[in-house]
Amino acid sequence: MMQPSAAFQTGVHLSVAVALCGFLIALFSGVAQATTASRCLALADGRNPASGVRIVPVALKADEVQITYVTHSTFRIVTPQGLNIATDYAGFAGVGPLPDVVTMNHAHETHFTYFPDPKIKHVLRGWNPAGGPAEHHLKILDTLIRNVPTDIRTWDGGREADGNSIFIFEVAGLCIGHLGHLHHELAPDDLAHIGQLDIVFAPVDGSFTLDLPNMVKTLKVLKASIVIPMHAFGPSSLQRFIEGMAPDFTAEYSDIPKVVVRASDLPVRPKILVLPEGPSGFSWD
Repeated sequence: MMQPSAAFQTGVHLSVAVALCGFLIALFSGVAQATTASRCLALADGRNPASGVRIVPVALKADEVQITYVTHSTFRIVTPQGLNIATDYAGFAGVGPLPDVVTMNHAHETHFTYFPDPKIKHVLRGWNPAGGPAEHHLKILDTLIRNVPTDIRTWDGGREADGNSIFIFEVAGLCIGHLGHLHHELAPDDLAHIGQLDIVFAPVDGSFTLDLPNMVKTLKVLKASIVIPMHAFGPSSLQRFIEGMAPDFTAEYSDIPKVVVRASDLPVRPKILVLPEGPSGFSWD
């Protein structure tokens, strides 16, 4: 049998290599677009990719997110790739490693700190110290983090523009929103920038933040599958909140502050998931 010439073989190999390169470029381009595109909002396009994040091993599957209620308005979120996030961080993030990312709001000093640990890679303030709205839209490992600014009341009864941020975390097919220190009903423009949320952390004190009737109204408009109350000043405001959300939402009480959620397991009928605050001790790796 006649053997193909060396030139012919070289040409074939080159053609295969070019085709393979084209396939890989298309494949990884598609993956990049899939991981940076927002499921809950078309405006989220994965700008400002971040690097240098320490990966912490966790026993989570690719479709699982772990949420732990630390205290007050602080939750610890752990993603499938081990990203550790602490919300409304005032210097304490509960049990676990030092967070990779912290978000803060400055309505009160129980929601932020002037002196975050310098080893924290990303400190995201919900207000802009230089003035104007804060703008966050960054992709860190498997998580897209963005914010929607809202106004807050001042101690003298006035209104500070853009003093609070609703932070939204998009990971593992879930859209998780933290309302921060929300003081007013959300306008149609706010709702358009928020998009569809699956899980919402909502303040339910009914006085320092939004009053309970309007908080209930806001959450029923957002239509999240799971609402996790926070910032409850005792069982009274929590119970009034739960009663106000009925009958549209069922109530479920957990004995532990930690829950693992999956997009495939979101309830058909929306629910309020009440988590107890976590232990007061902490240790950082």
